Amino acid sequence: MAKIDIINLNGEKTSDLKLNDNIWNIETNEIVLKKALDLQMASLRQGTHKTKTRSEVSGGGKKPYRQKGTGNARQGTIRAPHYRGGGVVFGVTPRSYTFKMNKKERGLAIRSALTDKVKNKELVIVDNLNIESLKTKDIKNLIVNLKLAGKVLFITLEDAENLYLATRNLGYAAVLMANEINVYDIVNADTVVIEEAAVKYIEEVLK
Repeated sequence: MAKIDIINLNGEKTSDLKLNDNIWNIETNEIVLKKALDLQMASLRQGTHKTKTRSEVSGGGKKPYRQKGTGNARQGTIRAPHYRGGGVVFGVTPRSYTFKMNKKERGLAIRSALTDKVKNKELVIVDNLNIESLKTKDIKNLIVNLKLAGKVLFITLEDAENLYLATRNLGYAAVLMANEINVYDIVNADTVVIEEAAVKYIEEVLK
């Protein structure tokens, strides 16, 4: 099992933690990881796009001119697709973009995302994320103390209301509970900060 340092909110090492290799040190499955990302992004699509077919556009109830004798091609309605204002052929209709993904694949995708964070040294484990301040500037100082860069994802075991309120004005910081982790938020973050208790919970759920 790999060891990783546990630090406090001042950036000081307090102890070591052994990570479960079955969760944090697997062979990354890029195919399943991409599939999970595609599923999550697809689920965000509303799918409310709609075009009208020739039976749905208004007008066109009358034959534009007689069948024979005009020299023109025969026409039954001015709402045919080749007319301006006519219906659309094979146009988009409301649909759901979600698709099925097996439970084992979902778990594998999350484990692959977590493994990448460990291998790229983008995982930070702290003893706890309980903060008393609600000020955004204090969170900024915390990020500096922990030497975090880029987008930061904080993962807590329980509802950390103060941490959430203090980070909601920061476009580069987000807070999730351990039972809410997902592939997109993990991959999208440059650094993932997890409290020790949340690590044990994640290992218990994904084992």
